[in-house]
Amino acid sequence: MAQGILVTGASGWLGSAIVEALLARGDTVTGLDLRSSAAALALAQKYPSLSLVEADLGEWGQVVDVFGSAQPRAVIHTAAIVGVAPAADIPIKALRVNTEASVNVLEAMRLSGTRRLIYVSTEETYGDFTAPIITEDHPQKPNSIYGLTKLATEHYGRIFAERYGLECINVRTCWVYGPDIPRARVPKIFIDAALDGVPCHLEEGGDLAVDQVHISDTVAGVLLALDKEHHRYDAYHIATGQAPTIADVARIIGELIPGADLSAAPGRYLHGGRFPTARKGALDISRARRELGYAPRYDLRAGLEQTVLATRAERAARTGNYPPDP
Repeated sequence: MAQGILVTGASGWLGSAIVEALLARGDTVTGLDLRSSAAALALAQKYPSLSLVEADLGEWGQVVDVFGSAQPRAVIHTAAIVGVAPAADIPIKALRVNTEASVNVLEAMRLSGTRRLIYVSTEETYGDFTAPIITEDHPQKPNSIYGLTKLATEHYGRIFAERYGLECINVRTCWVYGPDIPRARVPKIFIDAALDGVPCHLEEGGDLAVDQVHISDTVAGVLLALDKEHHRYDAYHIATGQAPTIADVARIIGELIPGADLSAAPGRYLHGGRFPTARKGALDISRARRELGYAPRYDLRAGLEQTVLATRAERAARTGNYPPDP
């Protein structure tokens, strides 16, 4: 008998947030990752309904064992090598982790009777946007290794859905941000620099307009897709429907943290300082609003303000250097 939700990548930044949201509402969760983080172990102490499993999705025998013991009624699949630059640096491993391991998940679902997969995908599957705001029907022509591996997994899901009756739902999000993000990219680099009192000036990339979504809105969208009884579509945009520029981000953070010395000069944004970004824009969220009832809580300013406040609080807790009471 199915016992709950299997979350892959459960010790990752997004995966752990999804696990915590599921537990908080009363779900039984199996959290799978290569290693269990300290945060995941703390959650397991707090919630008896969380079981942590350390396994490699690239190893078929381990995947079979996980599905045999967990018997999940659904899977939320977040495990991946994330990002354009990391995937480009290790393309063979990215293929194995992002695509081959995902096929193992799909095959284990088929054999175990688990029907529903919520797959966390990305705007990188589109490659260059052909309009300032795009729908889920935009052509998918990735121009990065990362986008290619994610699109390949989407296509595998479609084949398994058509041939074996699985329900593979793709949640395509965009630039997710929020407190404690582990990757040194916008807006984290601006917030960290401002709070450290040091300048941060990007020599190029300020022109890039890209949808940026707070992690809590991403988690909410994933759970809405999980809970919907019947899906007419296999893909949804979970984003904001707006596309501020990198220069806008620097300006807003400068307003939120007085004295910050931040800027982003015009020019093309480079992932990791090396790989040119695809042309981007906003993701039309009309389908998610209509079909899922999705409504993002945070616009960019509100999301950045929450992230700044949470980052300040985390730093204070870590150092014991709390600001004086007003």
